[in-house]
Amino acid sequence: MKRASGNRVCSVARTLEILGDRWIFLILREAFFGVRNYDQFLSNLGIATNILSSRLKTLVAHGIMEKQQDRKDARRIRYRLTEKGLDLYTIVLAFMQWGDRWLADADGPPLELYHKGCGRRLEPVMNCAACGKTVHAHEVGYVEKKPFQTPKKSTT
Repeated sequence: MKRASGNRVCSVARTLEILGDRWIFLILREAFFGVRNYDQFLSNLGIATNILSSRLKTLVAHGIMEKQQDRKDARRIRYRLTEKGLDLYTIVLAFMQWGDRWLADADGPPLELYHKGCGRRLEPVMNCAACGKTVHAHEVGYVEKKPFQTPKKSTT
């Protein structure tokens, strides 16, 4: 099977190997909105059962979600975001922010985020961890710690 990441091994390619599917992001969106059980995911997304099962298995296998028995009904399974899954929140917000800016219809975005503390509209931004200033794409530099690698071909 051809790898979605091509021949480069980097963090973006590795992440896309797991998250590079539209259903994965929609499942994550629903999880961030509080959806926890299979039937809710199924109903909210209108996704085929085999696809939902497959994507949830992927998220669980990679430690992004975990399965838990429902306290009220032991026959039911609940899916919960792990710490690794919660770290994807900014990525989901970035997708939403881009879609709101470039794909919203004339009525504007379908959902608006607000800060619970002050009630004002929230806009995700990237800040420098040291000085706290907002950083834009043209202000970001990088240091290549190890060169991009091409995965070795199997000899078998």
